[in-house]
Amino acid sequence: MAEIVIRNLRKEFGAFTAVQGSSFTIGNGEFFMLLGPSGCGKTTTLRMIAGLELPTSGEILMDGEDVSQRPASQRDIAMVFQMFALYPHMNVRRNISYPLVSQGVPRAQVQAKVAEVARILGITDILEKPVGGLSGGDRQRVALGRAIVRNPKAFMMDEPLGALDAEFREHMAEELRALHDRMGATTVYVTHDQLEAMQMGDKIVVMNHGVVEQFGTPQDIYDHPATLFVADFIGSPSMNFLRFQGAVRAGDTSVNLGGVTIAMSEVQQEASPRDLVLGVRPEHVTLSDSGPYRGRILASEYLGTSQIITLDCAHGVVKARAPSGQVVRSGDTVGLSFRAGTLALFDAASGRAFRTAANAAVQHG
Repeated sequence: MAEIVIRNLRKEFGAFTAVQGSSFTIGNGEFFMLLGPSGCGKTTTLRMIAGLELPTSGEILMDGEDVSQRPASQRDIAMVFQMFALYPHMNVRRNISYPLVSQGVPRAQVQAKVAEVARILGITDILEKPVGGLSGGDRQRVALGRAIVRNPKAFMMDEPLGALDAEFREHMAEELRALHDRMGATTVYVTHDQLEAMQMGDKIVVMNHGVVEQFGTPQDIYDHPATLFVADFIGSPSMNFLRFQGAVRAGDTSVNLGGVTIAMSEVQQEASPRDLVLGVRPEHVTLSDSGPYRGRILASEYLGTSQIITLDCAHGVVKARAPSGQVVRSGDTVGLSFRAGTLALFDAASGRAFRTAANAAVQHG
């Protein structure tokens, strides 16, 4: 296991900057997610941690030792790729044992270790089969087996479930997390799928355009997004944004939205009149006749145990998650109320969240 510390990490490819001054710490034994859209710099970050790319500047410390300029072969890292990267001319046993054989490990020790890994992954019955005829899930298990067979300091996983269909992805995500919990190894996992990150990660770094927007636990990132990008990227449906112009003072416990006072957590910083954005999650919107804010129902989407109701409001479209049994009709105007302690307030120009009593401990990038 290893603690990995990233300090001011930067990677340039000519005139293009792929990663811009990233800093965060991956705790010993954590399942750590690098999350963001395509091209955000998450895979480049992973490759620098693994030693497949050397940083332009910054530091990578593993257990306190600077490995920033060391090649991958000197970092004791195991990689798992999206496309499995197996040797097609070898059977399952030989694929898994290859890292040990190439290091000259005695045959008896190799056989014992392969048997142990196969048992953990549930692939004992396919050890003698060629990898070409295996299902996608079994091939991914073999790739995992080849990675864990030599007990590396840390695992680097680059969208390892991306080639699987949706149903099997969810199953393999559960298996991966269970495997991690059994082994207790430090794991760094790249994904663009926010549901996968929320389901599996102990900590998440959210990246955009090479910049760390926020890092923290899944709950912190969901409940207290540090930027408009994070608020929009995390959640399905994503956070609602109500845009308005106003001023806030330290100590304010409400904002004025078109003449309607909306209670929220105490604001801890000041801003002169400017474009602001009030953020509210769909599950924190309640529809009732007495709600102080008004909206006209545009549509409802039935989801079984709940429904998503879309409303046209004076400051933008709002989606509300409501019980499936709640009767709504398109065209009706209804009242909306928002759960005060869950609201976020953003500066529209910078995209940054205002510091409030609710999010004071959130770590920004």
